[in-house]
Amino acid sequence: MSQSLEITNLNVNIGDKRIIKDFNLTIPKGEVHAIMGPNGTGKSTLAKALAGHPDYEITSGEVLMDGESILDLEVDERSRAGLFLAFQYPMEIPGVTIANFIRAAKNARLPDGEDLNAPAYYKELYEKMDALKIDRKFTSRSVNEGFSGGEKKRCEILQMAMLEPKYAVLDETDSGLDIDALKIVSEGVNALRGGNLGALVITHYQRLLNYIIPDQVHVMYDGRIVKSGDKSLAEELERKGYDWIKEITETAA
Repeated sequence: MSQSLEITNLNVNIGDKRIIKDFNLTIPKGEVHAIMGPNGTGKSTLAKALAGHPDYEITSGEVLMDGESILDLEVDERSRAGLFLAFQYPMEIPGVTIANFIRAAKNARLPDGEDLNAPAYYKELYEKMDALKIDRKFTSRSVNEGFSGGEKKRCEILQMAMLEPKYAVLDETDSGLDIDALKIVSEGVNALRGGNLGALVITHYQRLLNYIIPDQVHVMYDGRIVKSGDKSLAEELERKGYDWIKEITETAA
């Protein structure tokens, strides 16, 4: 069985407008891939469609996770199957503490009738909070309520660390972060790298990839991958911008 997140000929509409166009990408487990591209090219649409957001209609194509299709699964079923999405703009959930939120998510992954061992759960939670430099008092705070941008993103990475997904999609996790928060979030992602996780990092800027070194970089334009390479491709984009991508894409068409 293929150990990868495989996206084949994916087409996604928002209303009557096609945003993702015959999109193809394979992320083997154990690798980190980055998608870069100008605003409005479909990067966040791809992330939300993979997660099963109802506003994003998949009109054709396939998404396989370790050889199994996920397109017929509900949002929560995709999550329990091992797919994680870190949002560009994490939502506030008033009245639900971080500790209870993550505990409920972990419990949902256990066989029926089983429950988490509370002391072991909190031991793991505190260890991972310490690693991400999150104050332990945050366990009693409502999810993302009143958080700074950096605190929200660290909380997202904490959730990922605790849930241990097979594949993670990080949608512009660097958005709104100062350099210190960026380093901490990147360290958290790098700590999870290895053979058990495949990750797709979506970003507009090269700076994140100074800290999370990708195995491959893909450039997305007009709803599809138009160029792929190693980290040097991200550095080239930083120097040149995206206009040259538009030019070579339109010339090829």
